Amino acid sequence: MRKNAGSGVEAPTDESVEDLTIDGMVKSQYMAGDARDVFAKTEAFTLTDLARAAKLYPFFQPLDCNEGPEARIYGRRVLMLGSNNYLGLTRHPRVMEAARQAVADHGTSMTGSRFLNGTNLMHERLEERLAEFFGKEGALVFTTGYQTNLGVISALIDRHSVAIVDKADHASIYDGCQLAEGEMIRFRHNDPDHLESVLSELDDERGRLVIVDGVFSMEGDIINLPKVAEVCQRYQARLMVDDAHAIGVLGHGGRGTASHFGLTEEVDLIVGTFSKSLASIGGFLAGKAKVLEWVKHFGRSMMFSASLPPASTAAALAALDVLIEEPEWVDRLNVNADLLREGLKSEGFDVGDSQTPIIPVSTGTEMTTVLFWKDLLEAGIYTNPVIFPVVPKGSGILRTSCMATQTREQIERAVQQFRLVGRKRKVIS
Repeated sequence: MRKNAGSGVEAPTDESVEDLTIDGMVKSQYMAGDARDVFAKTEAFTLTDLARAAKLYPFFQPLDCNEGPEARIYGRRVLMLGSNNYLGLTRHPRVMEAARQAVADHGTSMTGSRFLNGTNLMHERLEERLAEFFGKEGALVFTTGYQTNLGVISALIDRHSVAIVDKADHASIYDGCQLAEGEMIRFRHNDPDHLESVLSELDDERGRLVIVDGVFSMEGDIINLPKVAEVCQRYQARLMVDDAHAIGVLGHGGRGTASHFGLTEEVDLIVGTFSKSLASIGGFLAGKAKVLEWVKHFGRSMMFSASLPPASTAAALAALDVLIEEPEWVDRLNVNADLLREGLKSEGFDVGDSQTPIIPVSTGTEMTTVLFWKDLLEAGIYTNPVIFPVVPKGSGILRTSCMATQTREQIERAVQQFRLVGRKRKVIS
């Protein structure tokens, strides 16, 4: 691990390491300083300094190079089990060449919003391809997936309507609801019966939009879309599916959750991102043309943000073409996912209800999770430690995910290292 430069904080002893908890972080913000000064809490926030001094800070780790199946960090090669690059297309020759050519042809940026001077013909070409791919009337490209949810939800949910969201939906959905004028109501995770209970209590005069993830980004499980869609139809609620982690993973040729269940017509809006399987950055909305026209003119995150740069647009378009022409990447991905998931389960690890390449491994307390992450990294396996507030306070998981471009031998090596560290940390027996 790299040495901590200039932190000025003494490394804690073994006994004090156990105090590096989220509870400690929260308390530290309010134990010192003048509450009238908005900066006071920053001076009291010392948890990250202590964690860095103990070489136990797992976030914002700078990669030397990310090659897809493997990466380099601190000068060492590691197997990458912490990426959303599900199909491994960030290193596909067609994708990289498309990005290079776009810079040569169009420069590095459009320097303006889609609303004014920032729309390029490539944006419209990508929108046409996305609409065709997902079987919708049209599509609308945003600069990020996060901004897509902000713009779509805030544009559609006014004071006469309500957004009903799965409790485990992505943070961008919650933030979009916060920006909207209308109300937000949550229902229990992947529980269509509770969704029905919520809808049954709403005033019939209120518009309602049910918003769910197709594949949940931490749990790796799939929404019960057939039941959710049926409930929405009975209560005349519109249905929006965020397929950020389902594109390239589920459905015919990687077309996502609606395709997976044969429910493309029943899903009103599909939201997605290019920053996972489509090897770029950016987001999109696919649905009815009139809905897109409304969002184009009332979605503030589109109207007031610079548009997707040419290189990113071209990379996403090329990755989509590769996915259409070479759908076997999806099959390879899911073979590897089954191998990793079943391998971890056979060793005694709790991987929850994962049905996808996203495989969360329960690791016990927050401290055990961080130590487990460090041990794996030193053994050449890169994973993502996840603690409160993403998971319940006092617990932790390692979020793992595999790629289509990884080999069977690499997956088996990862399982072996998990077994060794799991026994060392007494997560498994």
